[in-house]
Amino acid sequence: MPPKLRPIAHDEEVSLVDHLDEIRSRLVIGAIVVGVAGALCYWQNHLIFEILDKPLDGRELLTLSPTEPFITTLTLSFYASLLLSLPVLLYQLYAFILPAFSPTERKVALPLLLMVPVLFIAGVAFCYFIVLSPAIDFLLSFNSDEFNTQLRAKDYYSFAALTMLALGLLFQVPIGILAVTKLGLTTPEKLRQHRRYAYLGIAVLAAMLPTIDPVTLVLEIIPIVFLYEAGIVLAAALGRPPPEIAEPLAEA
Repeated sequence: MPPKLRPIAHDEEVSLVDHLDEIRSRLVIGAIVVGVAGALCYWQNHLIFEILDKPLDGRELLTLSPTEPFITTLTLSFYASLLLSLPVLLYQLYAFILPAFSPTERKVALPLLLMVPVLFIAGVAFCYFIVLSPAIDFLLSFNSDEFNTQLRAKDYYSFAALTMLALGLLFQVPIGILAVTKLGLTTPEKLRQHRRYAYLGIAVLAAMLPTIDPVTLVLEIIPIVFLYEAGIVLAAALGRPPPEIAEPLAEA
């Protein structure tokens, strides 16, 4: 494998030019993968639309300009291509930062990296199957006697995509907990002691999502709280920092 594409060894000395070549090569690879995935998603855009239209329960979507169907299709295809390309993009990122980790640290970093796409897809699936439909039903039926509510295609697909993306990112809570405990920034014991503040922060983050109604807000908070507690359990088992980091933290 060419040097600019292979992971560099921890103790290998590399020039700035080689690092820049590696960055360029990995960016090109990522762009190609996203482009191929985007072409595939555009080719199968009717299937993507069909999947996202199911929570609407037969409601029709409106477009208000001649270009809106085309632009909306391109935008949605791009979002879908990012989801499909995520494993390859994460590998390129991991391969680039790999030299910064010692062999021992790599044993921790690799499982964390593998968990990222799994948790992201779990968050997207949870949003699609659990959150999206109740959110649409509540928001469209709220005070319906006073409004003639119509759904614009551009707004709905942006709403659905951003909500799924946000929940996919919020499902990374266990990764964040494992990372901060492994780095010695905190401990599982302190996370347990201050969990009420974490719950408040989770509620604030959930309230910032596009789904602002109380029903879906609760649906979003519950799994994130569960993931927070699961992250503490994982951190207690796997995320203990090395002794040289743990001792100063215990004394602080």
